Amino acid sequence: MNLKILLPTEIFLDQPVTKIIAEGENGSFCLLPKHVDFISALLPGILTFTDEEHCEYYLGVGGGILTKTGSEVRISTIYAVQGDDLGTLRQKVVEEFAAINERERLVRSAIAKLEADILRHFVKQGVSADV
Repeated sequence: MNLKILLPTEIFLDQPVTKIIAEGENGSFCLLPKHVDFISALLPGILTFTDEEHCEYYLGVGGGILTKTGSEVRISTIYAVQGDDLGTLRQKVVEEFAAINERERLVRSAIAKLEADILRHFVKQGVSADV
């Protein structure tokens, strides 16, 4: 099988795999090469896959949609981070969420400033029109 992880801005992963374990809305499931075509909504959590050398890898994913068509498995998600083991994955997830939280804080601050500027502009126009 070929696993492709798609983020909004990039292809995060594109490689051959022999097994995928993920968490869907109805529980965990395992995909093997001869599995029937399949689609599932994924929950935020850990996705495990095994490469052709039988090495196991772990991804933290922020939910998404998994589709298996023939030998192609595609996962569309908003967030993904890879770790060699569960310990490093946990640390990377913590670091990523800290960075995301900081970016979101900056965006919220910029939006609040923009909203305040728009209100000031409307107030200023309203005062000028009444004079």
